[in-house]
Amino acid sequence: MTTIAERAAAAAGRADNQPAADASPAQAPEQLHDPGIPEPGPDGPEQIPVHVAWSRVMGTVRGIAKGAWYGEPNSRGSYQFRGVDAALNSFGPACRLHGVLVLPVRTEASYRDVKTSTGKNSRECTVTVTYRIVGPAGDFIEVQSVGESMDSADKGTAKALSTSLRSLLLLGGLVPTADPDPDSVNVERGEAAVRSAEDYRDEILKSGTSRQRLAQINYEIKQIGHYDTLVQNEVGDEEKLGAFLFRIGQERIQAGAE
Repeated sequence: MTTIAERAAAAAGRADNQPAADASPAQAPEQLHDPGIPEPGPDGPEQIPVHVAWSRVMGTVRGIAKGAWYGEPNSRGSYQFRGVDAALNSFGPACRLHGVLVLPVRTEASYRDVKTSTGKNSRECTVTVTYRIVGPAGDFIEVQSVGESMDSADKGTAKALSTSLRSLLLLGGLVPTADPDPDSVNVERGEAAVRSAEDYRDEILKSGTSRQRLAQINYEIKQIGHYDTLVQNEVGDEEKLGAFLFRIGQERIQAGAE
């Protein structure tokens, strides 16, 4: 039987044992293997409730090995991990077998400028994604998953979304991780650049800024001392940033209730 990795290599015009020409030397490519999950039969999946179908998906995906390396394998500072591709490689066939769809239906993202421990400018992205898990009979359940990333270019959102999906599949599928306890790892982050009161004002005025984000801004401006800073509001008058935030928030709540 031809494996997924072999088919992918053939499609790329190279042998399975030859790495891609543009593969990053700092991170070994993850080798995806055929999980051996059959395709659904000609009659399709059994028409069962979504919670039963998802339970069967969990029963099909019993474990996912860590097949990718960060850095040179077994070198100092390197470690093995399971990326989103490894999770999809197992959950994709299992969901097709049992007639389950996993669809992102709502995403809320927030961003902030940060510095790495070496002083390099970067951008942090945090997303909260609502996923709809649809069963073969059309009923569904909705769950949320959070993802976070830090990137110096334009890939931060994509990385955060991938992290969110991976977390949903591994945690929602109750796949054992064998990872160290989060409290055993300490990551030192450089001091973040302080945003100006005007920058916060502009974000508050954006129609797409969610109520959750407004609540987070309220916390942030109190922490950095911008709450009573005077800014020019939408009509050109001076107004304290905290009062401005409260007023805009109340106006949007009232508009949503009408």
